[in-house]
Amino acid sequence: MRDLTLLVIIGWCFLQAFRRPWVGIMCWTWLSIMNPHQLSWSLRTMPFAAAIGGATLIGLFITQDKRDYSLNRENTTLILFMVWMCITLPFSMLFAESFELWKRVMKIDLMILVAAVLLHSKRHMMLLTWILVISIGFYGVKGGAFTLATGGNYRVWGPDDTYVNGNNEIALAIVMVIPLMRFLQMQLQARWAKTAMTVCMMLMAAAALGSHSRGALLAIGAMALVLWWRGKNKFGMAIGMLVVGAALLSLMPAEWWERMNTIKTYQEDASALGRINAWWMAWNLAKANFFGGGFMIWTGSIFAIYAPDPLDPHASHSIYFMVLGEQGFIGLFLFLTLFGFVWGSAGQLRTRAANKPETQWISDLGGMLQVSLVGYAVGGAFLSLAYWDLPYNLMVLAVVGRRWLSRKAWLTERPEPVIVLPNFLQHWLKSMKRRAS
Repeated sequence: MRDLTLLVIIGWCFLQAFRRPWVGIMCWTWLSIMNPHQLSWSLRTMPFAAAIGGATLIGLFITQDKRDYSLNRENTTLILFMVWMCITLPFSMLFAESFELWKRVMKIDLMILVAAVLLHSKRHMMLLTWILVISIGFYGVKGGAFTLATGGNYRVWGPDDTYVNGNNEIALAIVMVIPLMRFLQMQLQARWAKTAMTVCMMLMAAAALGSHSRGALLAIGAMALVLWWRGKNKFGMAIGMLVVGAALLSLMPAEWWERMNTIKTYQEDASALGRINAWWMAWNLAKANFFGGGFMIWTGSIFAIYAPDPLDPHASHSIYFMVLGEQGFIGLFLFLTLFGFVWGSAGQLRTRAANKPETQWISDLGGMLQVSLVGYAVGGAFLSLAYWDLPYNLMVLAVVGRRWLSRKAWLTERPEPVIVLPNFLQHWLKSMKRRAS
């Protein structure tokens, strides 16, 4: 029954993508972020995302849906980043392995660009946000309930064969989605809906802690600090955060506390030392190779050349050193520039649309996008999620939101047109007025 239901939903989305390609974008995002087919019994290997993506691209060119091909700083930088990855590909140290991941990254980035072309309305932005929240919230809420039921003695893991299958990866995804849940809560009117969203956010936080991810703990702390700093009632917010934090932390077992304490004593932790070794390897490799090493360089043969400890090969566990090692210093510059622009655009939404009833919702969105980006910047420093879809979907929301706000300002702030009549008509109207009086 589960497989049949999934087939019906995806089949409907496939047909709709030809007529309304923005529907294809929503379905693509759902499949890429949530990977619902991984929860089925017999559909795990089906190329659903490829089918939906192909139908969306066809619909992009054969339908009359509104499209915006204008270039902005975000999509221009993303295009340059994609071009640079194409340039570095032939110089990959492990070309066969690198080529496979390169194809996957190009597909993701292409669909992100298509999303920025097709999406344009408040409805689109709200739907995309709901899809991101539901896709990760499904695992987060379930993981939070599991954490509470087991007292945090077992780790929360993500779905198999996905970008977020590990405990650290799903933790970062959960952390990044919590601010989007808060944004949606701010738009809800019904009291029960607001309460339900509060419960979901608390379960998401519990799941992030239940993953036993140290990076997630730091990311939650950084996001909480930003929310507190921007809040109006700082004292009340501080008390509320302390109460909720103390309640969740009190559930964590001794094993969890021991693992978190290694943040302060990282010199004695083998996992932390392995990451530092990988970071030095990426730095040394990038210095010696202008084009970087290409994708999938985290192997023993490459560590033997560039790592301080050649006998301890380790995944990058950092979005920054991952891009540095794989794409070189230019690739890292483009990556940081891209998300710097996204931060700036989200900030423009937050400030320009504030305190206006018709645009307050997009100000809320901009503020929560920035909080989510803080979680990605801090948590991503310890995780290999540089090419995953979710951060780039935040870029889409920021870009589409800024376009929407610009159109709104033009419609509401442009002056009334002044009509200048010819002289003979002006004299005729004056004479008509005198006769009437």
